[in-house]
Amino acid sequence: MLGATGSIGASALDVIARHPDRYVVDALSAHAQVDALIALCVRFRPRRAVIAEPARYAALRDGLAAAGLPTEAMAGPESLVEIAAAAENDTVIAAIVGAAGVASTLAAARAGKRLLLANKESVVLAGERLMAELRASGAHLVPIDSEHNAIFQCLPADGSRAGIRRIVLTASGGPFRGWDRERLTEVTPEQACAHPNWSMGRKISVDSATLMNKGLEVIEAHHLFELPAERIEVVVHPQSSIHSLVDYVDGSMLAQLGQPDMRTTLAVGLAWPERIEAGVAPLDLVALGRLDFQAPDTAAFPCLRLAYAALQAGGSLPAVLNAANEIAVSAFLQRRLAFLGIPALIEDTMDRLHALPGDTLEARLAADAEARNVASERLARGAVS
Repeated sequence: MLGATGSIGASALDVIARHPDRYVVDALSAHAQVDALIALCVRFRPRRAVIAEPARYAALRDGLAAAGLPTEAMAGPESLVEIAAAAENDTVIAAIVGAAGVASTLAAARAGKRLLLANKESVVLAGERLMAELRASGAHLVPIDSEHNAIFQCLPADGSRAGIRRIVLTASGGPFRGWDRERLTEVTPEQACAHPNWSMGRKISVDSATLMNKGLEVIEAHHLFELPAERIEVVVHPQSSIHSLVDYVDGSMLAQLGQPDMRTTLAVGLAWPERIEAGVAPLDLVALGRLDFQAPDTAAFPCLRLAYAALQAGGSLPAVLNAANEIAVSAFLQRRLAFLGIPALIEDTMDRLHALPGDTLEARLAADAEARNVASERLARGAVS
């Protein structure tokens, strides 16, 4: 479980705990939350625990010893790669937020694991490499994002893409659905993190509020389902009951519905093609009453437009988009950048770095680093407010 102390980690471990006869936790990781990681180790007793921040290694080691646990303490990015590829496990849940999750995700794919993927950035930065590693090793990828998991469930079981006209990703619209740009000028981090339907971490909650989360999902869908941008659509669906749809050329449209609860997608990934209990209540259609849809407002929320532009341009631009977004969201959460400054900083960085090479993973990682430098420098100079 890579990213055990985040919201995805909590949901995954809840499902796992419901099936002690089926699943044993081999390793857990966290970025820097030592106490939370130790508490999970007390409950699940993994063989190994990794803290990604090397400076926190001693605290993890000593805390595990004080708890009387035999769990081995490890630290650093290289340890994440090691546990992701370890022969002792057959399934890896990749839920590290941001570009920091790329190396361990690729390691799991290379090692032929069942890969439950909740790290968008691995696909945005390394989509071609990831899919190549999966094909070479025979690894089985199940996307955990509710939208991609819905598509996964609605596609033919044999993996065929024949007969698909388009896929439709649904978006809740976030906490500011229907707001115009004038109202968005006063948005606070607390408001942006208060998602109306989903319980998520702060960074992903802000991405949902800006619609960047949906933009990254469009790029992810392009790689996962091998469809061009023009056959991937986004529709705002406030109820978050339909998680996405597949439109076929014969006029059929298949949708996956359910409660807005990540435990469903994690249960699908853990047991597929079987179905296991996840602790999620059934959807009450009568109580739901209605299903609404509308087009996304890319004038008020330009991040979705920027993501489509990055996908269509290709090369390094998706990496630049993602890196600039991470810098912008961090600055917004620290109250150093206004809400509307997020897309402004991303677009400014994309304009400056659109010509960077991006034909290899190494080039994209270099573009990611350069975009972080440029966005941080522009932010420090107050060029974008």
